[in-house]
Amino acid sequence: MGHNHAHNHSHQKLTGRNLLFSIVLNIGITAAQVVGGLVSGSLSLLSDALHNFSDVVSLIVSYFANQLVKKEASIKRTFGFKRAEIMAAFINAASLIIIAIVLVFEAIERLQDPQEISAGLVIILSIVAIFGNGFSVLLLRKDSKVNMNMRSAYLHLITDLMASVAVLIGGLLMKFYQLFWVDSALTFAIAIYLIVVGYDLLKKSFRVLMLYTPDTIKVKEIVSVINALPKVKSIHHIHVWQLNEEEAHLEAHIDFEEDIKVSEFGEILHNIEDILDEKFDINHVTLQPEYDKKDDKDIIVQD
Repeated sequence: MGHNHAHNHSHQKLTGRNLLFSIVLNIGITAAQVVGGLVSGSLSLLSDALHNFSDVVSLIVSYFANQLVKKEASIKRTFGFKRAEIMAAFINAASLIIIAIVLVFEAIERLQDPQEISAGLVIILSIVAIFGNGFSVLLLRKDSKVNMNMRSAYLHLITDLMASVAVLIGGLLMKFYQLFWVDSALTFAIAIYLIVVGYDLLKKSFRVLMLYTPDTIKVKEIVSVINALPKVKSIHHIHVWQLNEEEAHLEAHIDFEEDIKVSEFGEILHNIEDILDEKFDINHVTLQPEYDKKDDKDIIVQD
């Protein structure tokens, strides 16, 4: 059984370079915001710095996952590191949610006791962060559309860009209207948004890691199509899962009406592979042929 794989190495190299540049840029932004937040007393600026620090960690995780996924398979790792980027997406999403929960408690505590803040410094540093994060977002935008790992890094960056815009607005309100409670209110709003986007990505990456059947693949429809083929009695004992975002796998037992030759099975298998690839986007198929075998014929069998 043959499979056709295409790898764009120049694309991977470009992705790695963009990530590396974003890491360096965000380290600088984080350091500036931490110092500025401590000097100005702004919780929203410190919360933005904390989120930016999570960006740095997430980008580093994404970078190493991007490098690992290029490594070849071996005897000890027959799939290679193809799941490294899914793991990175899961870790990044979880970190988003944890950071957001911490920020919620900090914001509530500060709302009860608003403090005067040096708004001028907040405004300057939020503008610096907007330009830095905006540039990083542009670097990863294209890759985020096709790769869950890149999307997790992109989400970290775009939420921090939005947070920096919110901090800028808050700084302006504090400077010109002395509305210092806005700092805590913005922190709370940023945290809630982080929880929403983080949960969605956490759920998607969790489903892949737990070998859930992809939402777009209908197992009963697969059974109906395969069972309608000549000489096929039934397809059963089915497992469908995603290895990563590019590979969907199916393994199953297939019962035949008669004791066919191996060469005939090869022709039927090739036909089934084409059907599954074209209609269901399943590109890796493993079938166990059977004839008159007394086993469980249920579609789903708990091993």
